[in-house]
Amino acid sequence: MERIGILTSGGDAPGMNAIIRAAVRAALASRLEIFGIRRGYTGLIRGDLMPLDRTAIRNTIHLGGTILETSRCPEFRIREGRVKAVEVLERENLDGLILIGGEGTFHGATLLAEESGMPLVGVPASIDNDVYGTDDCVGFDTAANCALEAIDRIRDTARSHERLFFVEVMGRDTGFIALTSGIAGGAEELIIPGEPIAVERIAQRLQTGFGIGKKHAIVVVAEGRNPGISFQIAREVRKYLDIESRVCVLGHIQRGGPPTVRDRVLGSRLGVAAVTALLDGREGWMVGEVRGEITYTPLKDTWMKKKPLRKDLKDLFSLLSE
Repeated sequence: MERIGILTSGGDAPGMNAIIRAAVRAALASRLEIFGIRRGYTGLIRGDLMPLDRTAIRNTIHLGGTILETSRCPEFRIREGRVKAVEVLERENLDGLILIGGEGTFHGATLLAEESGMPLVGVPASIDNDVYGTDDCVGFDTAANCALEAIDRIRDTARSHERLFFVEVMGRDTGFIALTSGIAGGAEELIIPGEPIAVERIAQRLQTGFGIGKKHAIVVVAEGRNPGISFQIAREVRKYLDIESRVCVLGHIQRGGPPTVRDRVLGSRLGVAAVTALLDGREGWMVGEVRGEITYTPLKDTWMKKKPLRKDLKDLFSLLSE
């Protein structure tokens, strides 16, 4: 193996640059040429490659987003688009490819591997944290801390005005950010995708809290497939609970900003592990971290298997929010 490529695909996540930086340094240490592919699968189809060296990745570990840029590429979902990508890989004489992203990225990578035979290794980077095969995806910790900081700030206003606040966080159709920030932020209620929204029960529990002396409350809502759903939930709760409320939708601020220590270190570990996996012939795998150890998961499993929320954390939230 002499020449490898690396790309970032799908939604950006803090810590992607730490992965790129680590992969470049690991590749150069092993005397590999490494090329960055701009804008994910879109750039792969168009042949938009750039050589990466130490200068290209210098002073990038602290940056949010991705220096290679990213995109969502509908053309890659059809076979004709992937054929173009394979032609580029062959023309550029790449011997392997590192793909940084989430479920959609790895779904596309699985098809690309089956159709091209190209050695591929995935690195999980998604604020949603929904990729099977790793405890945490790169970017999740930063996003969860961003949500927590917002909850802390909103609680100050909620306390000052004696209000109920609905704080909507990202996470697509999973509740990892909501659950983690809800526990850390001392939220009174939590609404996550896949579980019934029992508005009357939520209102009753909030009323019980107000009845014993509480004067404000925070409800953390995972956006699910319907960003802005908090406004509807707030209106429904108001039918049962006569207290002034406000809605705060955090949105894309959770994607940006400098990555946390956790995401920088995790990204660095997984970037090196991805290069090592290619050199060891571990093609068609995703590198991850489970209980502090580097693990390898078949790419197909990363998007076909569902990653569940931790039951112990759900139980912990239920206990602490009583």
